[in-house]
Amino acid sequence: MTPTTEREFAQHVNRHKRELHVHCYRMLGSFEEAEDLVQETFLRAWRHHEQFEGDHFRAWLYRIATNACLDHIRRKGRRAEEVASLAEIPWLQPYPDRLLDEVAPRGEEPDAVVVARETIELGFLALIQILPARQRAVLILRDVLEFSAQEAADALETSVASVNSALQRARATLGDRAPGPRGEWSADAELSERERELLQGFIDTHERGDAEGAVRLMAEDIRITMPPLAMAYDGIDTIQPLLARAFTDPDAGEWRLLPTRVNRMPAAASYHRASGASEFTPFKIDVLRVRDGLVAEVTTFGTAVFGELGLPAAL
Repeated sequence: MTPTTEREFAQHVNRHKRELHVHCYRMLGSFEEAEDLVQETFLRAWRHHEQFEGDHFRAWLYRIATNACLDHIRRKGRRAEEVASLAEIPWLQPYPDRLLDEVAPRGEEPDAVVVARETIELGFLALIQILPARQRAVLILRDVLEFSAQEAADALETSVASVNSALQRARATLGDRAPGPRGEWSADAELSERERELLQGFIDTHERGDAEGAVRLMAEDIRITMPPLAMAYDGIDTIQPLLARAFTDPDAGEWRLLPTRVNRMPAAASYHRASGASEFTPFKIDVLRVRDGLVAEVTTFGTAVFGELGLPAAL
């Protein structure tokens, strides 16, 4: 049934709000811009709600959201030429796991595949930013959301042949860096025991200022990036002296870190107390990528999503 009043419409679309936000986030890579695009989607949908016909309300909303994102990308001129590191995606932001857990696009039970780790981790989000916008949209609709070729064509107002061609080109561009077969995706949103151990070790060594202990948790080819800053630090030999100086700086103040999770990855929220200050205030979020039992990458973000993570305003 098509909602006829603004109140009925709001109730109807709010059932899909979180999954549409995740969809816009995948398209854009930015949590905050995804918020704006969801609002734009709802405004466009209400403006044209009398034109809606049929029973596929969710698909209709995805069509509007996808095209709103494509318009936004065109306005911003936003596409990465290559992604050697996350530092090359300055607009990239993290997505809190507690909000991913709200996604329930097909009835009452959350559909784990829609927010599967393979397609929500930072590496995948950054990787698909190299795709032209329409190829990115086709890849997400077809390979992540499992839209049929016809449904994707309807969403993009194009032909099935055009969708199939775009999907083939997108898969070729990503190559073996794309997620494996859908049947191999992990439905488990929980961190592994080793990931939890490394996160706790990361927190302990940073609070104690133990640079040597922190380094022991890291892979030899460790990389640290800090979007939106366009710099990347690679390798133990580069990072060890940086940690040593940071941890021994007498003016650095004190740190407290809380465990959290974003993008189905372990993360630590850092609070800082400057010398003479009475409380610890939000400072940054470090997201850990674990490979072969060690921290292979740390991506550092600002405090934009602290509130959405359910973290305290101060300690």
